[in-house]
This record gives sequence, structure tokens and C-alpha cells, in this order.
Amino acid sequence: MNKDPTAPAAKDDEIDLRELAGVLLDRKWLILAITAVFFVASVAYALLATPIYEARSMVQVESKTPAIPGLSELSSLGLGGSPTAATTEVALITSRSVIGSAVDDTRADIRVEAVRLPVISDALARRFGDEAHLEVVGLDVPAQWIGEPLTLTVGDDPARFTLDGPDGERLLEGTVGEDAAGGDVRLQVAALDAEPGTRFEITRLRRLDVVSRLQSQVRASEQGRESGILQLSFEHPDPVFAERFLAAVANSYVRQNVERNSAEASAQLEFVREQLPVIRLQVEAAQNAMNAYQTSANSVDITMQTQGLLQQEVAVETSIQQLRLQQAEMDRSFTREHPAYRALLKQIGELEARKAGFQRQVSQLPDTQQELLRLTRDLQVSNELYTALLNQAQQLDVARAGTVGNVRVVDPAVVDTARPVKPRKSLIVMIGTLLGGFLAVGLVFLQRIMNPGIEDPSQIEELGLPVYAAIPLSDDKDLQELQKTRRGDGRQHLLALTNPADLAVEALRSLRTSLHFALMDARNNIITVCGSRPGVGKTFVASNMAAVIAQGGQRVLVIDGDLRKGTLHRLVGTSQTNGLSDVLAGKLELDAAIRPMPGLENLHYLVRGAAPPNPAELLMHPRFTQLLETVAARYDLVVIDTPPILAVTDAGIVAQQAGTNLLVTRFGINQPKEIELTLKRFAHNGVQLKGAIFNAVERRSTGYYSYGYYDYRSSTS
Repeated sequence: MNKDPTAPAAKDDEIDLRELAGVLLDRKWLILAITAVFFVASVAYALLATPIYEARSMVQVESKTPAIPGLSELSSLGLGGSPTAATTEVALITSRSVIGSAVDDTRADIRVEAVRLPVISDALARRFGDEAHLEVVGLDVPAQWIGEPLTLTVGDDPARFTLDGPDGERLLEGTVGEDAAGGDVRLQVAALDAEPGTRFEITRLRRLDVVSRLQSQVRASEQGRESGILQLSFEHPDPVFAERFLAAVANSYVRQNVERNSAEASAQLEFVREQLPVIRLQVEAAQNAMNAYQTSANSVDITMQTQGLLQQEVAVETSIQQLRLQQAEMDRSFTREHPAYRALLKQIGELEARKAGFQRQVSQLPDTQQELLRLTRDLQVSNELYTALLNQAQQLDVARAGTVGNVRVVDPAVVDTARPVKPRKSLIVMIGTLLGGFLAVGLVFLQRIMNPGIEDPSQIEELGLPVYAAIPLSDDKDLQELQKTRRGDGRQHLLALTNPADLAVEALRSLRTSLHFALMDARNNIITVCGSRPGVGKTFVASNMAAVIAQGGQRVLVIDGDLRKGTLHRLVGTSQTNGLSDVLAGKLELDAAIRPMPGLENLHYLVRGAAPPNPAELLMHPRFTQLLETVAARYDLVVIDTPPILAVTDAGIVAQQAGTNLLVTRFGINQPKEIELTLKRFAHNGVQLKGAIFNAVERRSTGYYSYGYYDYRSSTS
């Protein structure tokens, strides 16, 4: 029956959840170990990490700026204060001006650190309260030493100290509370609490760098939409510095707000004072003109009708003059397209229209009355405007002196030293443990993907090669070493003789039964045991299989056919000399090279001998064929251990002489493509493999050996 070519692809596309779960269960100890390492590391970090404290403060920004005298008219024109934009105030709080002022107030551009072992010493100092303290209030260094640490050492007298430069040169000696100078360096220490000999590193930092860094660390946010309440926060390892710095930021912000409002009053006061001399000259000119006219006209009096027009015109003219002054002031802050500016111009236009109406009425009066009305009007308007400016100047002077701004600190900066905001120990431990678990699982799956070795004999059979036996990995750790490695300690290490009840030996006995039927139609009694690569355990299989068959009563000879790197002599505990290569080279007789196996009279062995320079040529020599014919007649079974076929061609040469050829594959090592290539290599040499032996099978939660020998052994033990 033809096999559906689409079937393997469909199978490869499927996700076997049972297999994935089995992979995790099989490597559960690796996953647990990695997870435990991450758990311990996260606990250590949580305990040893420097705690970070958060300072908090609350500031209120009032929605309206306190009224400044003289601006009531502007308010009536729609120029009143509007709610302060939160984004603007946040930008002001974190501006370089405010943060820089706080840096200067707290001397944050001077870094002081005690010299001690990192991490552990710091943690012990925090735990037992043995932290040395140094407060530096002034440090001046040359420009080339900015950013370079200077070393301060406490003297025998705790009140005295020395300061060394970056290269170890002595710069100065000083006393706490006094200025100390040496060359271009000046240092003032306000407080020092440390044991004699304690060292500190003092560094003068670039102010701009410090301001930029702290700008990003100070956070401000509005509490509620358009509430005018700003929450300030700042995090730092030193709770005292965090509280002082945030308080300095809030105070600097309030101070600059007051100065900004005071500057507005000062600007208006300056403008009013500039106008006073001009208006005073206008008053004097109007007074002189009035006196001169009355003298020339012999004291003409104003009639009742003219008096009424005068009062109305004076009132309108006074309003126009005041609005003109406000217009001149608004020219400094607004464009002519601003709504407030346009409203002011509109009001001036309305008053100018009323003034024009009054002037038409005045034009109907006698000439003497018109002139007298004009002069009287100019005098009264000038007097009223001058008096108003004097009053406004006094009010602005008082307002400037008493400006308090529209910002106040509601909650001063405070730090909860009992509860650091970082590290969050429980969260760090939980995340660290989960991360370790995820990485461990990922590593397991990555190993499985990167090393897709065969773990089920059915994968070999799908390639057209029957599996004669699956040899489990022994439960005994020492026996596992026998199965996986090739010892050379001079002792015999045949598992079939040292531990005949082992699981691997039981599997070899089942292989003996399978070979009994396989050899019935073989052309001779010679078996080759080969592999695709080194390290699959073919020498272990060949030698122990021969021993098990010999224990069944047959005469067996095992030959090390790997003339390059054969290791049969290590398993039997003898030397590699006087072996197959010597016989093929004609240096030694065959009977002298074959040796009996101690403890098993039916088993003999032939080691590889000295490594020849031409192993392939020796195996192709007629002597090798004659040798095999001779031993095949003497023994019931001849087992030959060959070199790996993908490494050298020797295995193909030897396999051509054998009636039965077996391929040893290693659990989790050999890949399907590797076995396919091995089959092709043997086919090119005219050799057909009889079957495969699946070696070193490990217990798995899923797959072929989740049952079988292991389960049977555990149920009978």
C-alpha cells in the first residue's frame, strides 16, 4: 500500500499537548532549579537593594489673580483672570529656573558618598544604623576637576579632615564649620559624623547636568480636572534630601509666582509715573490759558446752559483720557486683534461719538462762551486725570509691596520613611520567580527545538528501518557511565557481567532472541554493529550483546573493527596492543591476538591493535577476508564493532563482509535526517542494514518508554 505523502506534513503541523507536557515533566528538575535560582536572586535583590523614598507635596493655584488697583476698568472690558492651565503650571514647576533654584538651595550639585564595599556594606549600614554622615555646604574646584571625585579622609580628631585630589595629591586640611582653602579648591563642611579614617568621595557635578536629571525626576500632576490642586512628588534614596529638595522646589515655585505678580504691578507703576509729569504739564498749560483768557475777556462767566454741557463733556473727555492710558499699557501685552484690545477701541469710539455730539452743541454758543467752555474743560479734565494718576500710583506702590501671588503650599513636603516606594519586595520576588519559570520553560523548549533527537523508535521505523531492541538507560548512575562513556581505568566494565539484572541487559537478552531469527536467512554468522556518529554507544552494544549471547551457550568473538579510535580494550580492561591491525599487517598471528574474556569462557575478543596509517587499505586487504572466514568457522557468532559511517568509509568496507548489519542510534542524539543520510551512505556501498538498536533510552513522561521495561521493573521490585 502506498503511503500518503501528505501524512507526515500534516503530522508535523499538529501540536501534541501531551508531548509538550511530557517535555516539561521530563525536565522538571531543571525548570525547578532555574526557577529557584531566580527566586533566590530576586529575594537577595529585594533585601539588598537601596530603598527609594518618595517625598510628596501639594500646591494650590488659585483660578484668579489677585486684583491690582487700576485694572478694574479692564475687568469690565472682559479682561478678567481666567482659570490657570494645569499644563502651564506643571511646565513652570519643572522648569530649569525653578529646579535650578532648588538645586542651589539644597546644594544638589555636590555629591557625597562614603567609601565602602558596594551593596552588602550599604545594606549592613542601613540595617544597623552605622551610616557615616558628611554635610558639605560649599565646594569650589577648577573647571577641569568638575565631575572628578575628591577624597575626604576623617582625621584622628573627628572634627578635622584632609582632602586629596583625583591623583592622590593632598589639596587641603580643614576643620568642620570653617572654610578650608588650598590653591583653587575651597571646601566648607557643616557637619561630620564618622569614625577616624573614614573616607568620603566628594564630587562637584555640572549644574546643568544635575538640573536636567532632576527635571525628569520631579513629577507634577493636577488632582482633578481644573481643580487648581497640583500634586508634587520626588523619589530619592536619601529621605532627608528628598524632603528638602521637594520643599525647595515648592518654595521656589511660590517665590517666582509672587515675583511675577509683583513685577506686573511694578511695570504698571513705572508706566503711571512716566505719565504723571506729562499730565502735570498739561494742567499747568490749561491753567495759564484760562488765566490769560479771563484777563483779556474781563472775567466772562459761563451761563447755566454752558455749565451743563461742560460737565458732560468733561466726564466724557476724562473717560477717553483714562482709556487712552489703558490702551498705551495694553500695547505692551496684546496685539490689536486681541478681543480685549478691540473691545477697548470700541468703547473709545463710542465715547468719541458722544464727544462729537457735545461739540456740535457747543458750536451753536457765542464765541466767548465756546472759548471759555473749551478752556474750562481742558483744565478740569487735566486736573481730574492728574489726580486719578496720583491715586493710582499710590495704590500700585502698596500693591507691589503686599503682593502674595496666586499660589500657596497646601501640604509641605513630607517623606514616609517607614514605607519606601521601591523596591516593592513582594512584587519583585513574584516577578523574579515567574520570570525564572518562564525562562526555564523557554530554555527547555529551545533545547528541544535546537536538538530534535529521536525519542521514539517509531520515528526510526518510519524511515524503513525496523528496530530490533530499545535498550533503556540504567537507573544506576555508575552503570549509566558505563553505557554512555568509555572508561580506561584498566578494569573490566562489561555491564552484562558486572550487573546481569540491569534493565539494559534485559533489553539485550530480548535482542538476542530477535537476532536468533534474523540470522536464519543470513549468508554468514558475522554481525557488524555500526553507528552514524561517535558517542552513540555502539561499542557498548556490541560487547555486551556478544556477552549476553555467549551466556546463552554460543561461542562468540567480538572484534574491534575501528582501527582508528576503537575502545573495546577499555571495556574489557586490557591494552590495545597486539590486535587486529597487527594481524592484518602480518606482524602477529591470529591465534596470538584473540584473547578469552575472564569470567565467560564462551566469549573471546580481538582489540584493534596499534593505530595504522592506512586503516581503510588494511580492511580492504585479502587478509581481512581470510581472517573473517577463519573466525566464522571457529565461532557460532562473530560481532564486529565498526567506526561511524558518516565519519569514515571503514564501516562500509567491513559491512560488505557481514551477513547482518545493525545500526545503533542514540536516544535524543540522532536525528531523522542523520539516519536517512546513514542509510544512503550504506546503500552507496552496496550494504543493506538489517535493523536498528535504540540505545540509552531515558525515562520520559510521554513516549515509547513511559511504559515497558521501566514500568515492569518498578511493579516487580
